[in-house]
Amino acid sequence: MDLPAVAKQLGKVDLMLASPECTNHGPAKGNRPRCDNSKNTAFQVIRFARGLKPRWIVIENVSSMRRWDRYEELIANLTDIGYHIHPQILNSAQFGVPQRRRRLFLLCDLKKHPAPVKLPESTGKTAADVVDLNGAFSYSPLRTDRRARATIERADRAIGELGEKVPFLLVYYGSDHAGGWQPLNAPLRTITTLDRFAVVKPGPAGHVMRMLQVPELKAAMGMPEKFHFRRGSRRERVKLIGNAVCPPVMKHAIHTLTVSS
Repeated sequence: MDLPAVAKQLGKVDLMLASPECTNHGPAKGNRPRCDNSKNTAFQVIRFARGLKPRWIVIENVSSMRRWDRYEELIANLTDIGYHIHPQILNSAQFGVPQRRRRLFLLCDLKKHPAPVKLPESTGKTAADVVDLNGAFSYSPLRTDRRARATIERADRAIGELGEKVPFLLVYYGSDHAGGWQPLNAPLRTITTLDRFAVVKPGPAGHVMRMLQVPELKAAMGMPEKFHFRRGSRRERVKLIGNAVCPPVMKHAIHTLTVSS
């Protein structure tokens, strides 16, 4: 990319938002080797910061990025350009989003030190606010010969805890230290790029289940109802949602930078 030409075409840039590749910083890869080249794409932020010189920059990533061996180098580069930086961990559940999603936000300002993002006075939402238990989505029996034993075991742990009549969510992927399930009266655990959650509820012939659907996942990210995907398969849309930033959290971060300046 010819960055000087882009800078000339854009003119003055006030704000730049950046979410560098995060998979190799976080736990999503499990025990698989991390790719340093992928991590190093974060330094493209430095290239654009030097070329465009926006007044404000917001960099978002997984909280474990702070343990990256080049994290301090990234901060030093931004400081050398002239940015004042305030790092802050924000959890989407504290911003009226029905999902627990902890992310690192680097608030950068060329003119002054950024103020910390204040938590809004909002009522906490839960998975029950976005899961449609009685809508048009189809269910299948929980207990079938094709169902993995581990899935049944997770469901049995939830039923043993909650009873036969209470619906709940199964957690398929990611690090889980709570039995592989969660109640609906708590915020959804972090949405990933894969089908991670299934809802289970009692039915006339026994428990039934289905995966959470795109509208539910979209709502669990705090995305507005008017936002629509115009293309892509269901799997591609789930991946886009899992890679996204919760809009209410980014909105508060931007508000803190721009309004308080």
